[in-house]
Amino acid sequence: MSEQQQQALSDGYDPFEAFDDVIGGDLRDPYADFAEKRAKTPVWKGSLIGQDMMPEGMVPPESWTAFRFDDCSRILRSAKTFSSTGYDSTIGMVMGHMILGMDDPEHRPHRNLVANAFREKSLARWEADLIGPICNELIDRFARRGSAELVRELTFEFPVRVIARLLGLPEEDFAQFQRWSIELIGLGADIERGLAASESLKNYFAGVVAERRRSPREDVISDLVTADIDGEKLTDEAINSFLLLLLPAGAETTYRSSGNLLFLLLTHPDQLTTVQQDRTLLDQAIEEALRLEPPLLMINRTATTEIELGDVTVPAGGDIATCLGSANHDEQRWENPDAFDIFRKPQQHLAFAFGPHMCLGMHLARLETRIVVNAVLDRLPNVRLDPDGDDPHIRGLIFRSPTSVPVLFDA
Repeated sequence: MSEQQQQALSDGYDPFEAFDDVIGGDLRDPYADFAEKRAKTPVWKGSLIGQDMMPEGMVPPESWTAFRFDDCSRILRSAKTFSSTGYDSTIGMVMGHMILGMDDPEHRPHRNLVANAFREKSLARWEADLIGPICNELIDRFARRGSAELVRELTFEFPVRVIARLLGLPEEDFAQFQRWSIELIGLGADIERGLAASESLKNYFAGVVAERRRSPREDVISDLVTADIDGEKLTDEAINSFLLLLLPAGAETTYRSSGNLLFLLLTHPDQLTTVQQDRTLLDQAIEEALRLEPPLLMINRTATTEIELGDVTVPAGGDIATCLGSANHDEQRWENPDAFDIFRKPQQHLAFAFGPHMCLGMHLARLETRIVVNAVLDRLPNVRLDPDGDDPHIRGLIFRSPTSVPVLFDA
């Protein structure tokens, strides 16, 4: 690690404390309020994100929120009526013009250029040689101890390390890369720090991209540099924007979703035992945890024309949020929707959104979660929630994840 990096990391910086307390928020149960709104005001004029939760200028003056599954699904599927371009004036401040903020005809070719690196078959090559070993390296640190806190010691760091290695970054840069990533994701907590981290990452990636253009390797940045569809290649700007988007999409949501599943299994020991004995049920457990506790509760769109939605008229230019957390608890679609039940009949949920902007990283997120849970069950015998843990619980209004997952196991 360079002298500059050592200095940057020598100030007592705790990435988890600097990030999660502010970004996660303290709300334990938003679902009762969501249920009331589904029943009384399914399309509500207002925003769940208060002015005090985001930097000035990033919360629109007028907004609406949809709470029912059918309305949210319609919004996410109807890209012509509900545009994604509003992201350019919000997180585009630090990430640039990215595929998340594009509509067709621009969106499809850009998505196709980067999608290949994140298809299930493409990711399979990384599982045994890269992702699995990273998980085991982290578990090695505490496997002999008989106790651990799985958020800080495993799920929080794991996806950032995976992304760093998928991108082909050198090991000595991981600590600084994690810090910049967290500061970028934490834009809402400190906009100046987020902008500075964005600039640092852009400069860092510029050097890596230039080197990969000269000499491609077996990594995702090389895949992006060499991607070619009908003679079209990604510009450096497009690659940079995608790499900056990959951090919150890949690092933050994955750490939250895997932590949520571990917490739910550990607080439902009968279902934990069932999954332990029959690993073919793990995929069902992953989907049920994503439905019940999606890592991200809201996605925004902008109406391109005046539109009737749930007996409410949203004007052209109106900002409308889809409340994924509410949609995934819609009693018109799921029986007893607030219960964790891995034996539910599989149905489409909205944890990864839907339609043309459905999450590109969903296969990576599922793969990482599967690897983490299998490793915990394989390597931590008789794993159980520590009864003396400091009131662990899932919290958050925009993002949701456990404060901690303290466990005991047979060393």
